Amino acid sequence: MAAGVVEDATGRILIAQRPPKVDQGGLWEFPGGKIEPGETPLDALHRELMEEIGIAVESAEPMLVVRHDYPSRRVVLDIWRVQRFSGVARGCLGQPIRWVSPDELVDFQFPAANRFIVAAARLPYHYPIVDEAAGDLTAMRRRFRRLVAAGYSLIQLRAKALSRTDYRAFARECLDYCAHDHTRLILNAEPELAVELGAGGVHLTSARLNNLDARPLDDRFWVAASCHDVGELEKAESLQLDFAVFGPVLPTRSHPASAPLGWGHFSECLQAVNLPVYALGGMTAEHLASARSAGAWGIAGIRGFP
Repeated sequence: MAAGVVEDATGRILIAQRPPKVDQGGLWEFPGGKIEPGETPLDALHRELMEEIGIAVESAEPMLVVRHDYPSRRVVLDIWRVQRFSGVARGCLGQPIRWVSPDELVDFQFPAANRFIVAAARLPYHYPIVDEAAGDLTAMRRRFRRLVAAGYSLIQLRAKALSRTDYRAFARECLDYCAHDHTRLILNAEPELAVELGAGGVHLTSARLNNLDARPLDDRFWVAASCHDVGELEKAESLQLDFAVFGPVLPTRSHPASAPLGWGHFSECLQAVNLPVYALGGMTAEHLASARSAGAWGIAGIRGFP
């Protein structure tokens, strides 16, 4: 099946409600449908969006491929991001449609196969990390504020050398700084601290990930994890986390003893999972295209962001 995450000029996303009498009726979905014999996924996307919501796709980029096993069948969803189209969207088959902000997507019920599409639709392509590599607290503060000023909307705060008290105080300061901004701060700490401080979510170390048997926070919070092998990626997906970082892909100063995966092996590992994954290790802005080509959602890093 091919489906589109259709965005308007303001960044809102179009969703449609399934008819009550069909399988999973009443749930919301991203418009699309079956790929007919002889069609490419992009051909099917063009046809389905014209038939279902009356728009002509002018440009679309690959977004995600999701494979999901329901009790009675397996579905493969080829998802495209559509940011340019002509026509006025409407429910051509009588189905209700809604334009919603990305953050509002979590307020709607979708089929289980759509979970990671909802996550990806809300994620930026860049995930910078602030940690002790920046230097002391003054340097970390400067770096965080520089990232916020540059417009990065999702930032991880990792500071393992700080005491829990100092980390809490610095995290609170960062949260206060971006309270009126669109930046979401993700804490590399225990999940309870993210709830206590009202952070955007939590980033789990691989050790924390492997000690869990359930997602630690509800869908109001981002929950991500650091992964270093396919088993950890699969664990993150099984716990229904929102995304993962995986690496190192290239040589990196922060982990000089870790053998890099290389783009080829990195891409092979991603075939095992559906959840969005950021490439980590030696990443700079120039690596985004390579990461996307290898199947990553985007890039994460410490030093590679201005």
